[in-house]
Amino acid sequence: MHEVTRWFPRHARAVPQTRTFAQTTLTAWGITSPDRIDDVLLCVSELATNAVQHGTTGNEQFLVKLAEDDARLRVEVHDPSRRRPRPQQPGDNDPNGRGLLLVYTLSDEWGVDPRSPRGKVVWFEFKVAVPTGATTSTGDAC
Repeated sequence: MHEVTRWFPRHARAVPQTRTFAQTTLTAWGITSPDRIDDVLLCVSELATNAVQHGTTGNEQFLVKLAEDDARLRVEVHDPSRRRPRPQQPGDNDPNGRGLLLVYTLSDEWGVDPRSPRGKVVWFEFKVAVPTGATTSTGDAC
């Protein structure tokens, strides 16, 4: 099993930083299938954007956790907000509201769980091919 976590600040720069963190981690784990990686990175970006825009305030941070076990990749975004996200049905001209629809469409599974003592965890999973002998990466403690 591989697992890595990292905290990110509530700032627009956190979204590309989160994407880079995920890409670097997946490469280290040997998960390199281009079609799956692009989908994973898009979903990471969407959940990080939601954490920055809706899940944190002031100087709060959000946590990103990547875990791979038995060819399943799980990505979690932890934030302090209790507000549960839900997929929207944006109109053709609406500039926002598609993030969770993308996560729902691209991932194999996704959900929202409460986080103790407060907040929530928004997560998604992908089935991935992991080569034998891939390296283990570690990150910040949760």
